[in-house]
Amino acid sequence: MDYVNLGSTGTKVSRICLGAMTYGSKQWRQWVLEEEESLPFFRRALEAGVNFFDTADMYSVGRSEEITGKALKEFGPGRDKLVIATKVFNKMSDDPNDRGLSRKHILHSIDASLRRLGTDYVDLYQIHRFDPETPIEETLETLDAVVRSGKVLYIGASSMYAWQFLKMLEFSRQNGLARFITMQNHYNLVYREEEREMIPLCRAERVGLIPWSPLARGFLTGSRKRGDSAGGTLRAKTDDYAHGLYYKDSDFDVVDRVSEIARERGVNNAQVALAWVLAQPGVAAPIVGASKLQHLEDALHAMQVKLTPDEICSLEEPYEPHPVLGHN
Repeated sequence: MDYVNLGSTGTKVSRICLGAMTYGSKQWRQWVLEEEESLPFFRRALEAGVNFFDTADMYSVGRSEEITGKALKEFGPGRDKLVIATKVFNKMSDDPNDRGLSRKHILHSIDASLRRLGTDYVDLYQIHRFDPETPIEETLETLDAVVRSGKVLYIGASSMYAWQFLKMLEFSRQNGLARFITMQNHYNLVYREEEREMIPLCRAERVGLIPWSPLARGFLTGSRKRGDSAGGTLRAKTDDYAHGLYYKDSDFDVVDRVSEIARERGVNNAQVALAWVLAQPGVAAPIVGASKLQHLEDALHAMQVKLTPDEICSLEEPYEPHPVLGHN
C-alpha cells in the first residue's frame, strides 16, 4: 500500500479510501449490504493496508456509521492508526432543523456521528454540500469550534461551485479559522468538468482531492450498454440518480477506450479507470465503493497500473463537456 499526505497536512492516508455508502440498511436503498454482508469488506481493506474510511450521517440514516465504527473497532489495528471521515448536511429526519449547515445542526450532528461511530473524534469532518440557506460565517465558525473542541481533527468539503469554495476558504483565512483540507468532488473519466475551476483551485490552495464516484457508479466498468440505461446490476436498475449523470454517446466512447486499454494490458476496466484517477495531479485517494469483494481487489490492483502518456491521451480524447452534475 502507498500512502500520501492528506492535503497540506502531515497525516498520511492510503491511496485508496473505502467508501461506506454501500454498507447499511436495505430499507434505505435496495442495493445496500446489511451488517453481516459488509464486515468482510472492512476486514479485507484493513488487511491490504487501507487506513482511510469514508462514510456520512445520511447513509442509511446513520446505520452506515454504526457498521463502520463497529467493523473498524473489531478488525482495525487501533483508533490512532485509522483515518475516519464522515459528513454532515443532508436531511436526517422530518425536523426542519435536522439538516443543513446551521450551528444547531452541526453541533447536534457531530455528537450523533461520534456516538454511532463509537469514537471520541473523527479525523475528517466534511460538509456534504454547500448550504445556500445558512451564512458561511455561521457554518465556518461552528466547524472551527468543533475542531477546537477536539471532536474533529480536520474539516473537508464536497461538491459545490469553485466560487463558493473560494469564498469559504478566504473567510477562514481572514479570520484565522480552521480551513478545509480536502475536497470530495465528483470526478471520473466521463465527468471531468471539475478540471475547469475546482481542481486548479484546490491545487493552488493545497487542498487534497478525494473524488467520489471514480468509476461513475459502475458505468466505466462496461456493464452498461448503449440504449440500455438500466444496466445489469440491481444498483444500476434502481439508481435513477446515475441515469441523470451519464449515458451520453460520448460517455460510451470513453468506456470503449477503457475496454481497449484493459484488454491490451490484461486487466479489467475498473483497474484502468481507477489508475487514470490515481494519476491525476492533486488526487490523494479516490473514494471506492465495493459491493463485491472483487470490486475492492480491483481497486487495490489499480495502484499497480501505471498508464503511459499515450494511454492517458487515448482515454481522455473522446470526452465531451457535460452540464454541471452532482452539486445537489
